[in-house]
Amino acid sequence: MTVYADSGLADFQSLRPRLFGIAYRMLGSATDAEDTLQDAWLRWQTVDRSTVRSPEAFLVRMVTNLCLTALNSARARREVYVGPWLPEPVLTADGELGPLDDAVQRESVSFALLTLLERLPPAERAAYVLREAFGYSPREVAELIDTSEANARQLHSRARRHVARDERRTVDPQTWADLVQRFFSAAREGDVESLEAMLAAEVVSAADGGGVVPAARRVVEGREKVARYLAGLLTKFWDDFDSALMEVNGEPAIVSHRNGALASVWFVETDGTAVSGLRLVLNPEKLAYLDRQLSRTGGPSGL
Repeated sequence: MTVYADSGLADFQSLRPRLFGIAYRMLGSATDAEDTLQDAWLRWQTVDRSTVRSPEAFLVRMVTNLCLTALNSARARREVYVGPWLPEPVLTADGELGPLDDAVQRESVSFALLTLLERLPPAERAAYVLREAFGYSPREVAELIDTSEANARQLHSRARRHVARDERRTVDPQTWADLVQRFFSAAREGDVESLEAMLAAEVVSAADGGGVVPAARRVVEGREKVARYLAGLLTKFWDDFDSALMEVNGEPAIVSHRNGALASVWFVETDGTAVSGLRLVLNPEKLAYLDRQLSRTGGPSGL
């Protein structure tokens, strides 16, 4: 975590968790969120704070607008990204992204939702994050993104309609873990028939290697194709990995090391009876933030 010094430290540090949480949800990148907060801190030091009535409102507006600018430029970069683009995973058991005490808060940082939010225009994404994750009113959202209250309501409404089409069913963590254990056992053994039986008909698998490490450069779709892809992948490489079940982005995920180095994070989506989606983060740049978290906190024993 960045250590801030100089005047205005107390206000900025007290608000940092909220500012980081907003920036991460907006950008889908913990690294970019930290860069955004550093930029905001430098700007904050130049502000005459005697003219600021509410440091929270001022800083949230600043960070939100920095994120909107970053999103506009990021779209061009992501269009030429090698393979599927996925968000950066973040360990959340220690409160890194703020309290996750209810289903709404957990959903706001879920990997599936962050991936879905990538499809929204920046202003819609901002309105959704500010309202759903942080409870700002339509009037406050309008002030934060410099628009009318009516437009803020419309932006939020459009974003909610888009997200609602992909709402997931909440699954008990133990049910999830049992299914995933069986799923990975079948994959390691190359048991394609058993693997297919655990996959939804329209299952989708996306792997983000960023062109840095080997990974499928296209999304793999359909029960048979995904089963064969995973069986081939895991029978070759799984024994080389030391894997553990950890809370990442508010949900269980498989965190794997290879030769002592963080190598991958697996997100497995399920309705409790079948696996409907797999998202695999392999790009070392996407794993750097989580790796720093692990160096501070350690992790559970292998899966």
